[in-house]
Amino acid sequence: MSNKSISSDRSVLITGAAGLIGSHLVERLLAADYSILGVDNFLTGREENLREAKDHPKFRFEEADVIKRFDFKNPFGLRFTQIMHFACPASPVDFETLPIEIMEVDTKGTLNGLEYARDNGSGFFIASTSECYGDPLVHPQTEEYWGNVNPVGSRSCYDEAKRFSEAATMTYHRKFGLDTRIARIFNTYGPRNRMDDGRVVPELCRQAILGEPLTIHGDGKQTRSFCYVTDLVEGILKLSETKEHFPINLGNPSEYSINDFASAVGKVLGKELKVEYLKARPDDPRKRKPDISKAQKLLDWSPKITLEEGLTKTIDAFKVELGK
Repeated sequence: MSNKSISSDRSVLITGAAGLIGSHLVERLLAADYSILGVDNFLTGREENLREAKDHPKFRFEEADVIKRFDFKNPFGLRFTQIMHFACPASPVDFETLPIEIMEVDTKGTLNGLEYARDNGSGFFIASTSECYGDPLVHPQTEEYWGNVNPVGSRSCYDEAKRFSEAATMTYHRKFGLDTRIARIFNTYGPRNRMDDGRVVPELCRQAILGEPLTIHGDGKQTRSFCYVTDLVEGILKLSETKEHFPINLGNPSEYSINDFASAVGKVLGKELKVEYLKARPDDPRKRKPDISKAQKLLDWSPKITLEEGLTKTIDAFKVELGK
């Protein structure tokens, strides 16, 4: 089958395609009849995350580092409708081990993607983060809140780099009329989470499956709002098809303390789990909850999967990966 015969008029380049969100986004867009070029350098993404996508006739993959190059040719012979920039390490472990790479991919990588989109007449979609709000003084967080970020803290490599990527995206929109989207993504989990990346969902789920004590940093009273990955991807797709250029929160507004989340993991597994409390991570936000009024109004989007349902799917996938 020729490329021409399998192409649609919707063609997307996705960086970070082998990551948790990127790989699920690839599958969702393929189901919506998009043609996709996925790009990843496997720094934190995993090739096996794209196993099913690689068999799809409308998917192509290129291993590349978007910091060093962004000269991709569309294998489907079309102009990319949109450049979707999802490449970036994004976990507490990564903040410690990959801080330079994080800053580079959200500065150089973002500018490379913006220039490419400008040169090729494509739209540009940036995966930003709730970390732009830092340790928020406003609760829940609305898109109008400017945040409370420590610019020299241990998380600043990620927080400030993402804030730069938003500023760069809006600058290209204002100066050049680039068709842009900004998604502020809150805590997301699901199958394909890296179990060793230090984030609370994969860390506690892995420990629970293996019968280890659950390690909680701090007193466990800090809160998070956990969104299952397929819910998030649906919001991303809807945002990509609008004309909204300012940031939109995408996340689940159901708020849990980390202690309550640990209890939910035990409930799903039917286990009594021991908990060990460790030293709190520096600048770890005490509260995190999205106000998604804007997404509900403009995108007609709200998460649908409950924490128990999402945890069950995630734990089942982790069991397979751990051979349990």
